[in-house]
Amino acid sequence: MELNARIPSGPIQDKWTKHRFDLKLVNPANKRKYEIIVVGTGLAGGAAAATLAELGYNVRNFCFQDSARRAHSIAAQGGINAAKNYQGDGDSIYRLFYDTVKGGDFRAREANVHRLAEISLNIIDQCVAQGVPFAREYSGYLANRSFGGAQVSRTFYARGQTGQQLLLGAYQALMRQVAAGKVKMYTRHEMLDLVVIDGVARGIVTRDMLTGRIESHVADAVLLGTGGYSNVFYLSTNAKGSNVTAVWRAYKRGAGFANPCYTQIHPTSIPPSGDYQSKLTLMSESLRNDGRIWVPKQQGDRRAPHEIPDSERDYYLERYYPSFGNLAPRDIASRRAKEMVDEGRGVGPSGVGVYLDFRDAIQRLGRDVIADRYGNLFEMYRNITGDNPYEVPMRIYPAPHYTMGGLWVDYNLMTTVPGLFAIGEANFSDHGANRLGASALMQGLADGYFIVPLTVGDYLATAKPPTVDTSHAAFRDAEAEVARRQDALLSVNGSRSVSDFHRELGRLMWEYCGMARTADGLKLLLNRIPELREEFWRDVRVPGSGATLNQSLENAGRVADFLEFGELMALDALERDESAGGHFRVEHQTEEGEAKRNDERFSHVAVWEYREGAAPIRHEEPLEFEYVQLAQRSYK
Repeated sequence: MELNARIPSGPIQDKWTKHRFDLKLVNPANKRKYEIIVVGTGLAGGAAAATLAELGYNVRNFCFQDSARRAHSIAAQGGINAAKNYQGDGDSIYRLFYDTVKGGDFRAREANVHRLAEISLNIIDQCVAQGVPFAREYSGYLANRSFGGAQVSRTFYARGQTGQQLLLGAYQALMRQVAAGKVKMYTRHEMLDLVVIDGVARGIVTRDMLTGRIESHVADAVLLGTGGYSNVFYLSTNAKGSNVTAVWRAYKRGAGFANPCYTQIHPTSIPPSGDYQSKLTLMSESLRNDGRIWVPKQQGDRRAPHEIPDSERDYYLERYYPSFGNLAPRDIASRRAKEMVDEGRGVGPSGVGVYLDFRDAIQRLGRDVIADRYGNLFEMYRNITGDNPYEVPMRIYPAPHYTMGGLWVDYNLMTTVPGLFAIGEANFSDHGANRLGASALMQGLADGYFIVPLTVGDYLATAKPPTVDTSHAAFRDAEAEVARRQDALLSVNGSRSVSDFHRELGRLMWEYCGMARTADGLKLLLNRIPELREEFWRDVRVPGSGATLNQSLENAGRVADFLEFGELMALDALERDESAGGHFRVEHQTEEGEAKRNDERFSHVAVWEYREGAAPIRHEEPLEFEYVQLAQRSYK
């Protein structure tokens, strides 16, 4: 497997500008001759589909939801970063670049991150032009707030609904192209295979989720904007339908999978409430701007929070990290919360939680100001827990939220399969081993609006894909494989539900490949997953048929993929014998309990190559740091 990242030469601040000039262009009159498939309608996929159509390409856009507006991007709450420096607090493109590389624990490509910081300025302008209702100051300027891992205010927001408002902006741009006939939408269609002809991506196979019909779609290029794989843990903040299937099937067709062990555990989720809960609810990181996180100093202290005086509270993030306080990066804040719970100082009925307290902020700013900033989040918390966060501290605990691993891509966002691009959370590109808050929306829109529409053109102008159609044997073979797999799931007729298997896999992943990982635990996991997978294919029960709407069948296919993917994730975590960002190997920590990297052995991207019937091969893309000095992260 060749890993040519195609990083442009020259000073880092000039690389993207020079590269854009060097990209080959497609004549406007020729763009209408090309067909492009975009899978996913979130911020990355929706923005890419709309922009490519605006440029003149013919686009087919697929999603498994009933509307493009229901993509999981809609759930993002807190905001989107941009180095506008509206606050005059010292922000700059370089500072955003530096914060992101450092926040990712020096495991991201410098060139990609700097490009992201540059484009952040364009994203805000684009979204304002679309009418996205960002919060504004009294003067009319866009308002900002702070997020973890930064000491400047660069996060633009729309109350606690930033993802929703940004997605509506992308959605209206997309619908404009649907109305113009340049985008054809395929809702309720799930991609179940990638079609590769002569080593080049030429289409996909989908299942119509309402009729069960298996269909082939041919194209000159395929883009995957299908999100992350946090639901491998079963309980996560992701939408219940979020899955790994599209990128996993692409991996099995030859696309390298990069850093699958890099998963982000978000520090502020509502704690789990029982064994049969189906998902977890995120409380925005923005709450850490004004909320103070604490636990009782005394182990086993079960007093109500208002009965515990300040002198008996441990504001542990402020104690550990006086410079960043409650805005320490997510991986660090999550690990410290776990540490408090493991010490027996957790709060709430289960003892699995810490407090996020707004008492001081309400006293300082007034209830109306806090309501204006976070009112909808407070209302959501109250509806779920029954507690009033204006009067009682929120209870929070870390939960799987985002995945920094994904399909390996070069600087053009193309995978190791020519013609196949991965954008947004589906690729590994920009966040290293830990993503900073408010950077996911930034990357999704940068990839979709500003990068991939140009690099796809370069690919088409250079490769000039020959004409093929769905009568090609590769499409017939892929359709047959999809049908065979579907029939196999339906014919098991076992005794356990799909959710039962998924729940067990999630427990194993969380226990041995969650916030803290050990070599012994990962080896145990690598033994147990194949056993569980064998049990699944022997004893799963999938009622109904494939010829109609069948959510059990849909879920079974996704869980079957998670049962394969989980093994690769555990293997990657075992092989990366260091701690870095969200990947915390207990054996490798500093005396103060921080992640301890091994730059000599692991300053690289790990890229896995699939081999049918054999162990995958681990490749390495070395990471070079010319503009940021490698150092032990410190937020003290």
